[in-house]
Amino acid sequence: MINTQYTAMLGQKDIIFEIFHYSTARAAEIGAENVFNFSLGNPSVPAPTAVNNTMIRKLGALNPLTLHGYSPNKGIPAVREQLTADLNQKYGCHYTAEHIFITAGAASALAHALRAVTNPGDEVITFTPCFSEYYPYAAGAGVDLKTLPADTDTFQIPLKFLEKEIGERTAAVLINTPNNPSGVVYSTETIRRLSEILTERSRVLGHPIYLISDEPYRDILFGGVDSPYVANFYPDTLTCYSFSKSLSLPGERIGYLAVNPECSDADTIIDICPQISRTIGHNGAAALMQHTVGDTCGLTADLTVYEKNKNILYGALLSYGYSCVEPGGTFYMFPRSLEPDDEAFCKRAMALDLMLVPGSNFGCPGHFRIAYCVPTERVKRSLPVFERLAKEYRANR
Repeated sequence: MINTQYTAMLGQKDIIFEIFHYSTARAAEIGAENVFNFSLGNPSVPAPTAVNNTMIRKLGALNPLTLHGYSPNKGIPAVREQLTADLNQKYGCHYTAEHIFITAGAASALAHALRAVTNPGDEVITFTPCFSEYYPYAAGAGVDLKTLPADTDTFQIPLKFLEKEIGERTAAVLINTPNNPSGVVYSTETIRRLSEILTERSRVLGHPIYLISDEPYRDILFGGVDSPYVANFYPDTLTCYSFSKSLSLPGERIGYLAVNPECSDADTIIDICPQISRTIGHNGAAALMQHTVGDTCGLTADLTVYEKNKNILYGALLSYGYSCVEPGGTFYMFPRSLEPDDEAFCKRAMALDLMLVPGSNFGCPGHFRIAYCVPTERVKRSLPVFERLAKEYRANR
């Protein structure tokens, strides 16, 4: 009999891709220059030239049987060493290669992390607005995802609520910084206080509460922002990372899970990851991409365009009467919608060929997400449409 769980998921709309496909169809009808698609978080800058050059060099230099063969189940040892050296140099950490598990992107890292430190029926706490795929990730791991609303004036973690929500079933807390969809970076004070709360609650409950830190946007940070490396504050931290955004390689599906060396059962967590792989059909990232990111992990694409786009949009939206917490990183911002019904607001914007994602999709109604990973020229041409939308709402008050 066909699986009922996944059949039921067919009825769940993927709002972002629905908007994206509608935008593509509209572009074919009226011309791409007349459609302002801010729906999908797909990097808009090319990978560094060094990435392509490295791939070409590897193709010519490595034995084809090595290059195209199976890699060790935790990742290629030399690449794990390279990733370790990069992390330790950037953040003053003390990882060894034995604390790195190479994955097919951050999603795979999350899938392994969630299964490594929980058992079916456990509870994982996260904060809205959050990446909508956390829900199926948690369901796949057999855990209950409890969401707590962030402070919408800052989008920092609601620490005053968290402490009392951690209970016997709480196995882990899942955070995403810099955050999708808000663009906010959790401050040093937020992370320090979070660490204190988790340390104390772990002591009282008699078991570690793990912190899973989802960090695919870690390298997209704007000038002057306070951006702590989470694992330096809390020993029981598992860090999930992807090169999709930093090197503009979303289609290559390459990342890693890094376990703090001081984490409870750190060695066992990495050791069981290949066993988790057996249950979810993850059989290692492509060897060519492992070798490539090993040699280029200290680089990034030219990410400056995202801050440029942010500055243009943020200043303009405030002048038009929108309200928004200023992003400190990523290529997203999350303004308040101009009416309480964010889905109705986004439909009204869509009628102007302005494609935005309702905040309800991220568990935070009354807002909308703008993915400004688009050419700067498109951002500038969209401004009159944002202004027109605001004027229409003011006229109807």
